[in-house]
This record gives sequence, structure tokens and C-alpha cells, in this order.
Amino acid sequence: MKTIALSLLIIFGICACQGSNGTSDNQASETPVLAGQEAVVDDVSEKDVVKVAVGSPDHTTLVAALKAADLVTSLANAGPFTVFAPTNAAFDKLPAGTVENLLKPENKDKLSDILQHHVMTSALTADFFQDGQTMGMVDGTNVTFKVDDNGVSVDGAKIIGSVKASNGWVHVVDTVILPK
Repeated sequence: MKTIALSLLIIFGICACQGSNGTSDNQASETPVLAGQEAVVDDVSEKDVVKVAVGSPDHTTLVAALKAADLVTSLANAGPFTVFAPTNAAFDKLPAGTVENLLKPENKDKLSDILQHHVMTSALTADFFQDGQTMGMVDGTNVTFKVDDNGVSVDGAKIIGSVKASNGWVHVVDTVILPK
């Protein structure tokens, strides 16, 4: 018990000596404080779902949308996540001007809802899904899976590839999945 109390006292003392910028009062910090988990540079470990998307030239529109909706930090966290990641070509299938309109600051909530409709809070491989299965998405709505000789699709968006990430699975899809 005395050890725990002493440890807490030491931790409190260390925290009390730090300034508001997280450095000791006698230590100047020239390095700006970065955002959350997404700012961690790690070229050795398995990439999280955000870094998988960032590393794909076919997902630049998705990455821009994640940034505009302020969802990068959320998806870089521990998860687990299953992300259905539309390609740039999938976004191109939307009516002209749709993506540009959604990326406007005043449409952040609508964009966030659409993107959250592509995420599940579990790490599921593509072979987990069964024909006719209905599952909930982060936005609170459901999607239905179709499994046949052509593969797996979710509300009409075909899974064309899958990548394991440190915090879940990224399933590349050929269509943007819009909430009903």
C-alpha cells in the first residue's frame, strides 16, 4: 500500500513539474504537438486502417473525405474495425459534383454519416459474411451481404480486395455504400 501511495506521489510530482505544453518548465519545446494516433510514424509495424488507405493510390478520395469529416483519428485508434473502402473509381460513379459538395465544411455531418456507413466495430474477414446476413454499421443503420459465385458484396458494393490492418480489416469496394 505504501508503494502505491509513493508511486502516485512521484507521478503527481512529475506531472506538476510539467508546463502546459507537456515539457518541463525549464525545457523549451520546438516540436509542435501533433494530433492523435494517426501522427505516429512507424515504418515497421503493421499499418492501421487509415495508413492502409493513405498508402493506396486508389483511395485518395476516401482519404480526403476522412480528413474533411474529422474521422482520421477515430479510425487510427485501436479498433477493431472493418472498413469497406470505396476506390476513387467508386466515388466517380456518384453524380457529378456530389463528392465536391460533400467535402464542403457545411456538409461535414452528412459526409461523416456516409463514411460511418462504411465502418463496423469489429474485425471481420470477407469469408465471415454469409448470404442474406444483415449487420449494423457505425452510423446506426444496417447493411445486407450477398455471397455468391461472384464473391461478397455489401448493399451492392462488391468486395474486390481485402487488406489486414493492425486494427482490423480494410475491404476494398467498387461502389460507395449510401445509407438508405
